[in-house]
Amino acid sequence: MSKTARKELSNSLGHKVHPNAFRLGVFRPWEANWFANPKDYTKMLHEDLEMRRVILARLRNAGIAKIETERSSNAQLTVTIHTAKPGIVIGKGGASVDQLREDLEKRFGNRVRISIQEIKQPELDAQLVAENIASQIERRISYKRAMKQAILRTMRSGAKGVRIYCGGRLRGAEMARREWDREGRVPLHTLRANIDFGRATASTTFGAIGVKCWIYKDVAAPLRKQPVAAENTAPIAEMAPQPELAAVMAEPQAAVEVTTAQVAAPEPEVATATATTATAPAAPRRARVTTTTTAKPAAKPKAEPKAKAEVKTETKAKAAPKAKAETKAKAETKAPAKKTTTTTTKKTKS
Repeated sequence: MSKTARKELSNSLGHKVHPNAFRLGVFRPWEANWFANPKDYTKMLHEDLEMRRVILARLRNAGIAKIETERSSNAQLTVTIHTAKPGIVIGKGGASVDQLREDLEKRFGNRVRISIQEIKQPELDAQLVAENIASQIERRISYKRAMKQAILRTMRSGAKGVRIYCGGRLRGAEMARREWDREGRVPLHTLRANIDFGRATASTTFGAIGVKCWIYKDVAAPLRKQPVAAENTAPIAEMAPQPELAAVMAEPQAAVEVTTAQVAAPEPEVATATATTATAPAAPRRARVTTTTTAKPAAKPKAEPKAKAEVKTETKAKAAPKAKAETKAKAETKAPAKKTTTTTTKKTKS
């Protein structure tokens, strides 16, 4: 199914798409990695399904999130078990793993190799969260309390959104109903959104109660394009300047003698004309404005600025005679005024 078809199917009203299957091939890998001929496909598919049922029934309390299978060309089956409690799966000295491998080999007739992967943050795995809520409902704990505690733990672990549904005869009610709780955001229609989905069933005395859980972790980064070779991506602006080329371009173009020498020998009638043209100095082509450089006259060296102290002394020396002349002129103008006053006073007395 193409991406557009899956999106149209999810957008249509009433049609629900499994969030994990909706994102297969975008950034989420398949849980079964193998190829088979059309004749053997159905047989291998039923083997995988039966093997998952056997492992989940045998290790029900081990907190198994998912089981991955891989088949090699030499008829060997590799089973990877993702669990939150690896100690229960391994057992004392690996006894339970060895027993499980022997049972699978006898049942399916293939060589089986089992590897165990530990889940370090079970609060961020939707399947484990749903199984935890279902086990609490089986122990007669309130479904509302179980949902709220699961949401709180998941958000504290770093999730960006959680949504949990519980459906059935909740609290022993005669009419079944569905209750849900949510925190944060869960963009189900965003293909690049890393949303984990899980579901579990709680078998109680008054019927089965189903639990669904969606956990939105983060947006997966898109696939980056492979970088092109460095030789092709070198920008022109970063190329180092070549001084030899610049010098050649600055000089005027050479005479035409080189071109005439390379031409094949002409006929005897035209030989004299070509000889004259070859010996005569060819007129140089008109050079560009940028290439013709005229030597600028050497600029006169500027006189060094005098020191501030010398300038001050010169100004003082120039100002001194002027001040003396001004004082003498003032004294001369004042002296006759005094004489006139004295004479007038004598005349009046007489």
